[in-house]
Amino acid sequence: MAASQHARGYSLYELLMTLLLVSVILSVGLPSLRSVVASQRLRTEVDRLFHAAHLARQTSIVRRRAVTICASRDASTCDTGGDWSGGWILFVDDDRDRPPQRDAGELLLAARHVDPRLEVRANRRAFTFRTTELRATNGTIVLCDRGGAAAARALVISYSGRPRVTRTDRRGRPYACDG
Repeated sequence: MAASQHARGYSLYELLMTLLLVSVILSVGLPSLRSVVASQRLRTEVDRLFHAAHLARQTSIVRRRAVTICASRDASTCDTGGDWSGGWILFVDDDRDRPPQRDAGELLLAARHVDPRLEVRANRRAFTFRTTELRATNGTIVLCDRGGAAAARALVISYSGRPRVTRTDRRGRPYACDG
């Protein structure tokens, strides 16, 4: 029984070529995958704020009360300033205080923490949506990926309280989170 034995497995040359091919594919694919993931993360947070603005507008009309969205790090009270990167809250502002502040007994409708990989800035400390006879606080919330892998997006809230998402300002320039 003299059967010839054939070596099973891969040669060193085949292994090196496979590793080279895999490394080329990864070097081309990983940066674009990083961009896709960062863009999706940004889109998710924009969508959350977009839906919160719609909920605020709807609730203010149905309850005939002022409803406010403001920056909040502790998910309970409003922060001062325009940095929304720590999170935000949505609440019924029964006493309509200025600047808006959530007081004891005011209904908290939503509270969100923002992904730490995102930077969120607004040109307003808070956005208040009022009943149909009064206008809402207008302004812009700009969201950026801290790593720079995704293009900035902005949520623009009109005087009527309608939100829209855009990547460029009214002059056609892309939004940025620099400074």
